[in-house]
Amino acid sequence: MESAADYTRRLLKKGARAHKSLGQNFLMEDQVISEIVGASVLDPDIPLIEIGPGLGVLTRILAREVNKLWAVELDQSKVEILKHELQGLPLEILVMDALKLQLSEIWGEQKGFLVGNLPYYITSPLLMHFLEQKESLIGMTVMVQKEVADRIVAKPGNKDYGVLSIAVQAAADAERICNVSPQAFWPAPKVHSTVLRLKLRPYPSLHVDSKDFFRVVKAAFSQRRKTLGNSLSSGLGIEKKRGEEILIKAEIDGQRRAETLSIEEFQMITEVFLKS
Repeated sequence: MESAADYTRRLLKKGARAHKSLGQNFLMEDQVISEIVGASVLDPDIPLIEIGPGLGVLTRILAREVNKLWAVELDQSKVEILKHELQGLPLEILVMDALKLQLSEIWGEQKGFLVGNLPYYITSPLLMHFLEQKESLIGMTVMVQKEVADRIVAKPGNKDYGVLSIAVQAAADAERICNVSPQAFWPAPKVHSTVLRLKLRPYPSLHVDSKDFFRVVKAAFSQRRKTLGNSLSSGLGIEKKRGEEILIKAEIDGQRRAETLSIEEFQMITEVFLKS
């Protein structure tokens, strides 16, 4: 089989192009592809879907490891390349916006696995879109901008810890698989990337609705330089006195800042807020 670099160069010579407006950068490093495949193919019978296959450099490997692979691609020019290069493989191409994809419509009540090199400009919306469908997923292997990966895995007290950290960690165990340099792509992006594996699991002891929980989390981080007592009341649109009372009942010091709170502490605040 052609190396990733040879495969990509051959298609580029035939006229394939990376569209900047769609955030396209073609992965050309075989070792990184091997790492992604190893982190994503758990069992040939588990449904697998790839987001943004591009020229198919990863797709051509994944499709040989599973019984059925779906690939979601919005760029019609890449769809024609995929159809030509990967004919004969157990692949179904979905020409659509990944933000409109409903996994249950693809594989019903089964749980599958998702893999993708997520476009940097819509990484967070895509992650949130699929986390909302966690009941249809075992896990995800995603390549994201390194700074985004740092935010996803950050722990309380870290400057990178925020709403995205909590959103992912409340739903999954996140693990770094490898870092990827700009030189692994064509064209080379200006940023470094990281491959993460997210193992989906139930929300940890979440006794409140997730919408209420994230309403409180977003309120707390709405003015992250301010103390929790100030940012929470402002973000929730309640009187400062009520915000202070909520924190007292939750046994949380109002002088702390949002980035120091654990997921469990945010749960406590949400429970008290809903009862007060």
